[in-house]
Amino acid sequence: FSDLGLAEWAVNTCAELGMKKPTQVQRHCIPRILAGDDVLGLAQTGSGKTAAFALPILNCLSEGPYGVFALVMTPTRELAYQLAEQFRALGSCLHVRCTVVVGGMDMINQAQTLAQRPHVVIATPGRIKVLLEENPDLPAVLSKTKFLVLDEADRVLDVGFEAELRVIFQCLPKDRQTLLFSATMTDNLQALLQLSKNRAYFYEAYEGFKTVETLNQQYVSMPKNVKDVYFLHILSKMEDLGIRSAIVFVSTCRSCHLLSLLLEELDQMAVALHSHKSQSLRLAALNRFKSGRVPILLATDVASRGLDIPTVDLVINYDIPRYPRDYIHRVGRTARAGRGGLAISFVTQNDVALVHEIESVIGKQLDQFECKENEVLADITKVYKAKRIAKMKMMDDGYEEKAKERKAQK
Repeated sequence: FSDLGLAEWAVNTCAELGMKKPTQVQRHCIPRILAGDDVLGLAQTGSGKTAAFALPILNCLSEGPYGVFALVMTPTRELAYQLAEQFRALGSCLHVRCTVVVGGMDMINQAQTLAQRPHVVIATPGRIKVLLEENPDLPAVLSKTKFLVLDEADRVLDVGFEAELRVIFQCLPKDRQTLLFSATMTDNLQALLQLSKNRAYFYEAYEGFKTVETLNQQYVSMPKNVKDVYFLHILSKMEDLGIRSAIVFVSTCRSCHLLSLLLEELDQMAVALHSHKSQSLRLAALNRFKSGRVPILLATDVASRGLDIPTVDLVINYDIPRYPRDYIHRVGRTARAGRGGLAISFVTQNDVALVHEIESVIGKQLDQFECKENEVLADITKVYKAKRIAKMKMMDDGYEEKAKERKAQK
């Protein structure tokens, strides 16, 4: 790290945090950011992208500290909290004031905290747009911002955030440095790169879409009606396979909720993370999983981006994602920073075409996960009975009505 032009305190902090030598993305991007360039960095999930922009930002902040030095935009709330933790850890000796501005939390508090001009603001686009529009004093807070970072930039630049970004960009100074980091290249990023050819430094660690070599990717074929029976069977094998914890991805909030009720009925410890939960419940679920108190996290794609939990040894695609890039982000939750990991995808008769598309994009075929059918189906009666009870519980807790209300609110 000392070769990259970072100050001595930053090099020492890296050593204290056990970061022995910089990863490729850090080695290429840190000197360019310190030199004042705009940077677009593409690198695999788990390759140390956060430190690649946090270290040079903190390095510049230490030379002339002032409030709202950096604004970091990110697509999900959970990722915002994780980024804040990393900024605080890397800037611990600077006493960095870092604040998170996301939906689901008290807006008055957030506006007051922003008005006090913390050094680093980490936000989701929707919430910060509302705050800027409703508080006439707040746009001035961002008028001297030195860095704008879009983390998971492909998602932040998706059409859904266009209006929000327009409002935010108007409040930022023209001479800021802009840093974009992502694990997947999209047309939006390509267009942006062409616009800023003169100043931007483009670092691409790999062509197109890739998964890491240390990840073992497998699939299980099954009829749709016994998916849950196979699911229980694989969870029961976790100990034999030496798996500490697993993230299970499903496609909808409804199936995430139903699965959590099913596992509860089958005496399996699990927590659920999806957007129908309040922010405090989402954070509580994530903390229970991160601390190792619960070994299974059931999640929609809100958890597929950026979350870094070292003990995740297994990712299960209970539902196959519609787009290959979502598959890459999901399985990137394991086998991070050079560690090994296993990803198992459940393939029913409806998913074959999606799996072939994923295989052609990642450039490799998934291997078959060995399951003895007679062993799996031994539990079929137990699982079917638990599923009936889970469905009744779901009706009792009024999930469908609440979901309709939420839809109407949106």
